Amino acid sequence: MTELNASEFRSLIISVFPELTASVFKLAAKGWDSLAVDVDDTLIFKFPRHPGAERALVKEAALLDIVRPSLSMAVPDMHIHDGPPIFSSHAKLDGEHLITEDYDALGQGVRRHLADDLARFYAELHDVDADRLRQAGVGAIQPWQSPEAVRTKALPLLPPDIRGFAEPVIADFEALPPDPHGTVFGFFDGHGWNMAFDHAQGRLNGIYDFADSGFGPLHQEFIYSNFISPDLTARIVSAYEMLTGRRLDRRRIAILTGFHRLSELAELADDPAHVGLMVQNVATWAAAAHVG
Repeated sequence: MTELNASEFRSLIISVFPELTASVFKLAAKGWDSLAVDVDDTLIFKFPRHPGAERALVKEAALLDIVRPSLSMAVPDMHIHDGPPIFSSHAKLDGEHLITEDYDALGQGVRRHLADDLARFYAELHDVDADRLRQAGVGAIQPWQSPEAVRTKALPLLPPDIRGFAEPVIADFEALPPDPHGTVFGFFDGHGWNMAFDHAQGRLNGIYDFADSGFGPLHQEFIYSNFISPDLTARIVSAYEMLTGRRLDRRRIAILTGFHRLSELAELADDPAHVGLMVQNVATWAAAAHVG
């Protein structure tokens, strides 16, 4: 689709929801695949930016219909509007992003409760009927860049000290055997920008943006919370083990975390708008890994 301006978003939404004529519209997010519009701080409308994103949006709504009844955690109840252009609507989950600075300020009890809620979310998600999801068109998650691509494109962008730290991580990733728990349906995007966290109450109210969800290796599910804090990841992993009886390999999670940051850098190495942030993500990971 061609890029819509604010007035066109408003006109499209009001054509389907005339009761929103007097509402306040604001651009909520401009993601890789979709633009999100917030209406009155209560509704979210997502507009795909290309045909592949349209297909992904329809798939996301279908899979959410399947997983929602199995989850204790609130997730969006998305409705697809055929347009043209196609777009979705759902009630906004009440809460804000959870970033590192926010997490660092949380008390021990709130941290424990947050980790327990996320561990339960993952445990419930991993037990959803895989056949139903596949029938709805859910497939494998997007693959990462190859180790050779990471060596060629990511390493030259790093300062020498971080490069020396990253090189053995690539070798460790290459040497990993298949995931001992195999493949599961998972979220695979559990960072704080997809969370609706109530900072006043210290509680996670919901999780959204399932566009990257699909079937992938179980241990990979637990790397994304490291964008918030390694402490949170450690707590989630321990709580998940208690809930499921599955033993998780913390070294594998650490290797996957590092290689994922390097893979993202390799993927965006030629993108001047984002490469700086990817380098910073690698540096943040390396600093945390050194401390740990």
